[in-house]
Amino acid sequence: MARSVIDNLAEQLFRSFSKGWGSPDMSTLSLRRAIPGVLSIAAAAATLHVAVTAPALAAGPFVSFSGSWSGGGQVRFDGGRTESIRCTAYYTPKDSGAGLTLAIRCGNSSGTKIELRGNLLSKGSSVSGSWEERNFNATGDVTGQATGNRISLSISGGVTGSMSVNLSGSSQAVSITTSGTGFKGLSINLARAS
Repeated sequence: MARSVIDNLAEQLFRSFSKGWGSPDMSTLSLRRAIPGVLSIAAAAATLHVAVTAPALAAGPFVSFSGSWSGGGQVRFDGGRTESIRCTAYYTPKDSGAGLTLAIRCGNSSGTKIELRGNLLSKGSSVSGSWEERNFNATGDVTGQATGNRISLSISGGVTGSMSVNLSGSSQAVSITTSGTGFKGLSINLARAS
């Protein structure tokens, strides 16, 4: 059946050429050979049109956190002691924002250092992954939720606690509470580095 369709198209094309140009140089046989190539080109053009006009895949929830951030706040220890601290945060989205690697490094003039790292993966708005604080040798697993401007995590394992990151334009607030280590919490406000 496909062959007869091609033959019919070739005949119609041949007649069209014959009427418009008098007697064409092309025989029916050469037109029949050309038609499959023309149809292939048309199919490729249609495929290209569909590929170009198809909607883009939705970005994951971590895309807006991308980049370097810096600022300061307070760190809390056992016994209620607090200290001022300066921090830099690095967020690297992966897989179109469905995954996120984060690093938050903090320090002050008294020698206090906090180094948080995390690897997160989202499925829709649900998040899972791992979390660690390197100076206090604390690790844990995380589960929670993420949207375009908020990450809310529960920490379990060797350390328990919570972490939230709230994004507002070019600034963000990070709040972490933990138990099971001398480091009890961190509250910092960060601005996107220029």
